[in-house]
Amino acid sequence: MSLSSTQSSETNSRRRKPAEHTQDSSCDQDLQTSDDHEEVHDRLQGSQQLNAKHACSPTTLHATRPSTKCTSAQACASPHACDDSWEEIQSRRVIRAENEVEANKLVNNYRFGFRKWKSHVTERPFEDRSAVVKELYSELNVVKPHSGPGQFITCGNVAYVLLFSWWVSLAYFVIGTLMFVTIIGVPYGKLCWKLGCYFLWPFGNTIHKIGSTLRRCCEEAPDCDCGVETGEDNSPVLLPSPADAETPEGPEPPLRTPYWRRLSTYVWLLLGYPPLAVVHSLVCFISWILVFTIPVCKMNAQTLGVILLLPPEEVYISTSSQRKHQGYETRALLCCYHAANWYYYKYTVDGINVFAVNLLPLVIVALIVGYVDKENQFASSDVKFAIAIGSIIPLSYYIGMGIASISAQSNFAVGAVVNATFGSITELTFYITALLRGHREANPCLQEVVKAALTGTLLGCILFIPGICMIIGGLKHNEQQFNSRSAGVSSALLFISVGGVFAPTLFSKAYGNLVCDACTNATGGNGTSNDSGPFVCHNCHYDLKNGTLFHNHVEPLVYTVSALLPAAYIIGLIFTLKTHSHIYDIHVGNGQTLGHQGAVVHWSRWRSLLILIGATVLTSACADLATEHIQPILNQPNVSQYFIGVTVLAMVPEIPEIVNGIQFALQNNISLSLEVGSCIAVQVCMLQIPILVLFNAFCDVGFVLVFSDQHMWASIFSVILVNYIFMDGKSDYFQGCPLPLTQ
Repeated sequence: MSLSSTQSSETNSRRRKPAEHTQDSSCDQDLQTSDDHEEVHDRLQGSQQLNAKHACSPTTLHATRPSTKCTSAQACASPHACDDSWEEIQSRRVIRAENEVEANKLVNNYRFGFRKWKSHVTERPFEDRSAVVKELYSELNVVKPHSGPGQFITCGNVAYVLLFSWWVSLAYFVIGTLMFVTIIGVPYGKLCWKLGCYFLWPFGNTIHKIGSTLRRCCEEAPDCDCGVETGEDNSPVLLPSPADAETPEGPEPPLRTPYWRRLSTYVWLLLGYPPLAVVHSLVCFISWILVFTIPVCKMNAQTLGVILLLPPEEVYISTSSQRKHQGYETRALLCCYHAANWYYYKYTVDGINVFAVNLLPLVIVALIVGYVDKENQFASSDVKFAIAIGSIIPLSYYIGMGIASISAQSNFAVGAVVNATFGSITELTFYITALLRGHREANPCLQEVVKAALTGTLLGCILFIPGICMIIGGLKHNEQQFNSRSAGVSSALLFISVGGVFAPTLFSKAYGNLVCDACTNATGGNGTSNDSGPFVCHNCHYDLKNGTLFHNHVEPLVYTVSALLPAAYIIGLIFTLKTHSHIYDIHVGNGQTLGHQGAVVHWSRWRSLLILIGATVLTSACADLATEHIQPILNQPNVSQYFIGVTVLAMVPEIPEIVNGIQFALQNNISLSLEVGSCIAVQVCMLQIPILVLFNAFCDVGFVLVFSDQHMWASIFSVILVNYIFMDGKSDYFQGCPLPLTQ
């Protein structure tokens, strides 16, 4: 897709055309672009929408707003001239980014062998963020204009009342009564009753701090967050006018005993503050876990860390209709308007998505429960397996973030090596752990689980990820276009790799002997009887240990394929990164980057490497727990080993990649959404499976590269289907619907 590197005036671009093109036909086409508050396809600067169009002549490229007119003239000598020009323009991408590191990350997203990553690896300037994102990181101390209390009646605020408000206020009323009983703590009792009423419905009300030190702060630091409150001013800090500041009309605050010299302070810290700290901590935990109620977490954290530690006479609460406290300087400490914000799924902590942060403690829980409770006294094997599998999700995210950070700060050779080694580390860790445990316990069932997981990953990457991205992207955008040439390269490599992986299986099916443990006919006779009728056979498999077929034919074919597939992967890297990089034709817009020195990366190279190593070790431990507790699940009659491998074990580690693909599709970048699944599938065939074969050659764990009929034909059919859908370079939700359903 072509995006102009600079924007020209619409008037100048549409007023006239060069004289030599006056007789040429203008075949302007609309290139769909996305305008997102956070990130825009192929650029990251501001929320500016880029529109481009092109003419039939391959030598002209005009930057105007979208148009759909197409006038025919004698200049188009060939009927395919417009199509050829469109293909040329479509295959060119211009990347815009705030800095060099982000530009490298975006370019890596289009390279073969690099995992696609959506999140930023550098800190974005806060002033350049959209108003929606700025609201997410607000400290809840800004007083905003509003029309009245009625605008605060929202679903999120009502949910706050039902979930938190009543019992938080009840705790304040109880503690306030206790403070009144102590006599000494009466000021704190009054404060608790005020805060109890405040937390019943805090929206639109403001908690201020009263004190005389604020004026001195403003005199010494004019840029501090201070202001003068007037009838029309809604700043977070409320001060009297300059004239009133010099000759205040109201009374000065009375002199009081210093805070830490009061007996009531210690009574409060011993009797009142601890139970309220427990209440607010519990509310913070619940609201943070729910993600969308993070404003409630901020409100309670501010109350716990600041407001409850102030002298009670310095805390002043104003309602939505009352904004003045005459005679005293006040500063807004807490002002919340909404308890929930649906955009908090974008919230990050040090560049890490909030969902990955919340799921990280699950890793610690999995390790403690799995390795401490050996006798399953506190948790069953099913629960331990679910926790261990769930803990792999945040670890996969951290591994992906580390890979993207290192690749963006290094050259493409280092990035290719990092992607090839750590890109498959999550899956390989689980596969090798399962094979080792199955070999130690003489349990061939785990080997079939590994094969089912490999097949499930292929099917999920080929069918599910592109399908769900095409559906979600098609629901938002009418029709999405992608570069069919680049998609064809990935599809060709995928077809070759799948054919190579299943070549030993096809050979063994053609020349192997089918052996069954027991066969019975419809009348109940055994396999040796002469009764006629259909036979039902159990535990049928191809005999690969007969010493002739396997050792002389199948095994050499397996090793040959395992050597050729990584070689094909390396050839693909050279083809797409060096000799034929023009197929992707990605450029960084001139004058748009700030340089590496202006970028503040979230994770440096060394930090990313340490996180990669640590996440790999934790993934190994969680994979060991998952394989240890999977056997009781497989022993259940209603659960199939193929179902567990194809669904749970295959798709759970790929959840971060699925989320990345969906985000790309929502921003009208369906090309990267399709490449997400193809990249993983190619790595499974060309890297993961050869590594497993190589591991089995040095440590015989019984892994044979021969799959069942269902897995083989399902994988081959899925590759053919996806190649057919990708032929026209267009996608919509109708084309995407069959893909997940087929899986």
